Amino acid sequence: MNKQQFLNNAGLEVQTLEFWIEQQWLIPDRTTADVSFSETDVARAHLIRDLKADLGVNDEGVDVILHLVDQLHGLRKAFEQLHADMQKPSS
Repeated sequence: MNKQQFLNNAGLEVQTLEFWIEQQWLIPDRTTADVSFSETDVARAHLIRDLKADLGVNDEGVDVILHLVDQLHGLRKAFEQLHADMQKPSS
């Protein structure tokens, strides 16, 4: 989705999005003309918004939480790959 669609779906203002991209909390795909966002980016934006608005987490806390979430997702992918490799018959 393009930037405007993302802003509408995530319920964000342009300035907020620019700050979050600057902080690398969101890393959109970049093309030569524009940036594009995924549904995962929208979910991540909702998480960031909830952390800040509903739970009162400061910027440093958001950094830590997002880093931990990213680590968990990475570990899950690694375990899925390990499981798939273990299911393959050995030669």
